[in-house]
Amino acid sequence: MIGAIVIISYTFLGGFLAVSWTDFVQGILMFIALLIVPIAAISEVGGWSEAVDKVGSIKPDGLDVFAGTTAIGIISSMAWGLGYFGQPHIITRFMALRSTRDVPMARLIGMVWMIAGLFGAIFTGFAGIAYFADAPLKDSETVFMDFSSLLFNPWISGILLAAILSAIMSTIDSQLLVSSSAVAEDFYKAVFRKGAGEKELVWVGRISVIVIALIAIILAMNPESSVLDLVSYAWGGFGAAFGPVIILSLFWKRMTRNGALAGLISGAATVVIWEKLKGGIFDLYEIVPGFLVCTAAIIIFSLASSSPDKEIEEEFEKAKESSFN
Repeated sequence: MIGAIVIISYTFLGGFLAVSWTDFVQGILMFIALLIVPIAAISEVGGWSEAVDKVGSIKPDGLDVFAGTTAIGIISSMAWGLGYFGQPHIITRFMALRSTRDVPMARLIGMVWMIAGLFGAIFTGFAGIAYFADAPLKDSETVFMDFSSLLFNPWISGILLAAILSAIMSTIDSQLLVSSSAVAEDFYKAVFRKGAGEKELVWVGRISVIVIALIAIILAMNPESSVLDLVSYAWGGFGAAFGPVIILSLFWKRMTRNGALAGLISGAATVVIWEKLKGGIFDLYEIVPGFLVCTAAIIIFSLASSSPDKEIEEEFEKAKESSFN
C-alpha cells in the first residue's frame, strides 16, 4: 500500500517527465544490483567451478539447458521476445527520442541492459540452487531478496532490495501513464469532448491514474497470484494485441484502420481463450497463437477494405525516408 501511494503520487503530479527521470535512476539501480548479487553469490559458494559442481550434484538437470524441455517449451520460451513489440511502457521510451539519430544509441543501451539484466537474473537463480541446498527456500521467487539480506551489510542490502522496488515501480508508473493518456486522449477527447482543453485533459488523466491504480491494487492483493504467472499473462496479452500492429504499421503501408482494429481484438481474444485451454498444443505460450492470429487478421481485413488515404501513405514514406537518413 505504501508503494502504491508513492507511485500514484509522483505519477499523478509529475507526468511523463517525472516517470522518465525516476525510471532512469531505477534502471541504473536495477542494472548494478543484477550484476553485484550473482557475482557475490557465486563467490560465496566458492567460485564458478565450485558452483557448477554443487549444482551438478544437487540438480544434474540444472547443467543442461535442454533438460526436460519439449518443442512446445522451447518455442514458448523464445516467444517471450515477441512481447517486446507490444509493450506500451517500452515503446513510449523510444517514441520520446529527440531525433531519429538517437535510435542506434537507444537500441544499444536497451540491448546491453536487457542482456546483462537477464543473465544476472539467471545466474542469481543458478547460484541459489547451490547456496540454499541444505535449507531450500519456501518460495524460489525470493532468492534475490534472500541473497541481498544474507550476503551484504544492512546498508548495501537496503539499496539492493530497493532495486526490486525499482523494477516494480518502473513498470507500474509507465503503464499508469500510458493507460491514463489513452483514456484522456483516445477515449475522453475523441468520443465525449472533442473540444476539451489541455488543463481538462490533464485532470482526466490524473483521475484515470487513481482509478486504474486502485484496480491494480485489488488484483495484486490476491495472495494466490504468482508474479511470473501474472507477468506472463499480461506480457502475452500486450504482445499479441499490439505487437503485430506496431510492426506492420512501420513496414507495411497498406495496413488500414479496420485491419489494425481487427488485429487488436482478435489477438487479445486469442490470448484470453487460449490461456483457459489446457493440454497438448494448448500448453504453447498463448502469445504465439495470439501473435499469429493478430497478424493474419490485420492482413485479411486490410486487404478487404479500401486503401489508406493518400495522406497516410505519404506520411509513411516520409517516416521511412527519415529513418534511413
